[in-house]
Amino acid sequence: MIWESNPNLNMINATGFKTLVSHIGIEFIEIGEDYLVAKMPVDERTKQPMGLLHGGASVVLAETMGSIASVVVQKNPFDKGVVGVEINANHLSSAKEGYVYGKVTPIKVGRKMHVWNIEVTDEGGKKICVSRLTTMLLDKSKE
Repeated sequence: MIWESNPNLNMINATGFKTLVSHIGIEFIEIGEDYLVAKMPVDERTKQPMGLLHGGASVVLAETMGSIASVVVQKNPFDKGVVGVEINANHLSSAKEGYVYGKVTPIKVGRKMHVWNIEVTDEGGKKICVSRLTTMLLDKSKE
């Protein structure tokens, strides 16, 4: 298992309390050996005016997942600050209702920089978005 801090879903979900994460309904639902899974509703909080999932909401899901992965992969999760330094997203399809699910897996986990792959799918498993996030770990005194 790559998760040095032995995370649990309650701890992970508590980090988003009273933030954009909780406002749009992102919830982590699974911890695997080398991945995390979260879900996000496709509703009035996450849709664009045409009634489709907003691409920006998919990016928020991806950045949230990669950032949390960078936190919990550390032995002492809050010793280092985690900041996103680059994200890209390819929007492959759309969703109109239900939930989308993100799965984050590592590409590279270094001492100061992490790169994560995030795939977002709909309830039927169709790929909605693929994203890559690079995070940097900072000493708390340098944040």
